[in-house]
Amino acid sequence: MRVKLAAAFAVVLLGACAAPEKAPPAAEASAGGPVAAAQPAAKPPKPGPIPVRPLNVKTDCSFRDETGYNGALKLDVAGAKVHAFEAKVNIPKHGACRFDLKDFRQTKELPAIELSQASGRCIVRVWEQGERVTVAFQQCEKMCSGNSYSYLWPILNDRRKGSCA
Repeated sequence: MRVKLAAAFAVVLLGACAAPEKAPPAAEASAGGPVAAAQPAAKPPKPGPIPVRPLNVKTDCSFRDETGYNGALKLDVAGAKVHAFEAKVNIPKHGACRFDLKDFRQTKELPAIELSQASGRCIVRVWEQGERVTVAFQQCEKMCSGNSYSYLWPILNDRRKGSCA
C-alpha cells in the first residue's frame, strides 16, 4: 500500500510541476507549419549629409496657406554667388517682412550661403537639402512690421516643382 501511495504522490507532484501546453501562434496554425521568427521591420535609410558644393538655383515663386500667410521669393544663385534676392512675407493680423539684396552683403558661400544686413544684425542663410532650397532668417526683427517677425518661418523652394512654401 505504501508503494502505491508513494507512486500516486509522485504522479500528483509531477503533474503539478508540468506547464500546460501552449497553443500554436495563429500564423503557424493557419499556415500549417512553423513560421520564421519575426524580423524587425527594416528602417528606412537615413538621409546622408548635405553635400558641400556651390549652390545653383533660380526661382521666382509665391505661396499662400489656408490662414492667409503668404509671400513671394525671387532668388538667383550661381556658383554660390547671389545675383538676386527678394523675399516678401505677409502675416495676417501681424504685419509683413521684406528683404532685398541691396540691403545685404554676402559674407559666406559654403557650406551655406550667408547674407548679412549691411547696417543691422539680420542674417539670411540659404542652403540646399535634396531637391529643396531653404531660405532662413535670423535676428531680422527690423525688416518686419508689427510683431510679424515672431511668426516668420523659413521659405522652402522645391526645385523640381518650382514651388515655394
